[in-house]
Amino acid sequence: MATRVTNWDAVGRSEALLEAMLARRSIRAFSPEPVARGLIENALRVAGSAPSGANQQPWTFVVVTDDDTKQRIRAAAEHEEQLLYRERATEEYLRAIEPIGTNAVKPHITDAPVLIAVFEQPWRFENGEKHKHYYVRESVGIAVGFLVAALHLSGLATLTHAPSPMGFLREILDRPENERPFLLLPVGYRAADATVPDLRKKSLDEFAVWV
Repeated sequence: MATRVTNWDAVGRSEALLEAMLARRSIRAFSPEPVARGLIENALRVAGSAPSGANQQPWTFVVVTDDDTKQRIRAAAEHEEQLLYRERATEEYLRAIEPIGTNAVKPHITDAPVLIAVFEQPWRFENGEKHKHYYVRESVGIAVGFLVAALHLSGLATLTHAPSPMGFLREILDRPENERPFLLLPVGYRAADATVPDLRKKSLDEFAVWV
């Protein structure tokens, strides 16, 4: 258990973390430079420390570095995304994502040296019996937040990508029936020519209320 720090140290840590996290941006252009396995493992350990409903830790993180597997995932994701943009998405949704500049082509899936496919576990088998997990999406969402922060603080760039639908991930990665795809996270160093949209973040008084 962490020991309590002085107010002076706490403020300093808080401000340093705020400054670091305000510099985080989602990146779609990745360098092919390899990433040390230890950085990924430590970030996953941070994710695994996240709180979860009944401490059931209903998550699986599949780390993909094999080029052929990444290519299969990209092909499947782009197929679903083409259908989304062409047939499934509403005009309202397309207008909402227009400032981000995304389309059905997803080079980040094969360009990033590491892909982390996150799966949620609605239930598990234990001693031959099926057991339900509780607050699954909330728990996995918190763990992903921990993971993104840990990767950023390690100097790595990420992109939270959720192809719709994502059932192909379970098939390609040969995951069991109790795991559902939650998110795909390309990870690596940003390309030298990477750019990000000039998007405004809400100020504190726009999203926080004190009562």
